[in-house]
Amino acid sequence: MKVSINKWAEEDRPREKLELKGAEALSDAELLAILIGSGTPSMNAVDLTRDILNSCGDNLNTLGKMSIKELMLFNGIGKAKAITILAACELGKRRQVSQAEERRDMSNAERVYDLMHPLMQDLNKEEAWALYLDRKCRLVKKVRISTGGISGTMMDIRVMIKEAIMCNSTVMIAVHNHPSNNMQPSIEDDRVTARIKKACETMDINFLDHVIICDGGYYSYNDSGKL
Repeated sequence: MKVSINKWAEEDRPREKLELKGAEALSDAELLAILIGSGTPSMNAVDLTRDILNSCGDNLNTLGKMSIKELMLFNGIGKAKAITILAACELGKRRQVSQAEERRDMSNAERVYDLMHPLMQDLNKEEAWALYLDRKCRLVKKVRISTGGISGTMMDIRVMIKEAIMCNSTVMIAVHNHPSNNMQPSIEDDRVTARIKKACETMDINFLDHVIICDGGYYSYNDSGKL
């Protein structure tokens, strides 16, 4: 039987350790153990969260993709604890978004990826977004244009242009994700990109890029010389 956390030295208990040394001193398992509060009669909370993380390859990104039902397969994880874990993962993702939005410069695809990846990394269907920038390529606003299926989504170019006019944006970037994680653009992606470029030229809007977001990488039409 595992030793209860309550019987650990005070400085080794996750809550007390965080108070004494700061959150950065704790392992991922210890931080998760604070969230779930308790383990099982045969396994303390830290060992339980270690098991969960081991099943994810010790990858918090993979943990965030798990479902409530998948987490509940672990002995000691009920619905409330599973929801708590996923809520924490979502907060971490939203923090990434907030940090990315502070970096307003969207002049290259890597910065677009940093901004949009947290929003798109867990999606199982395609979404199309447009980023509207000023002349210095600083973000004015981002707009979800449409949501589609697993294999594609419709980019409503009229909506994209309308939004640009309404916010007085002079530079636009199109963004969509590939749930398949295949970064290469499809023939339809090429066609839509050409249509967006033509519409932007007509309205005197600089179409800076079309970026395809995958979990762990991206494809940039601009970087690939296809604009």
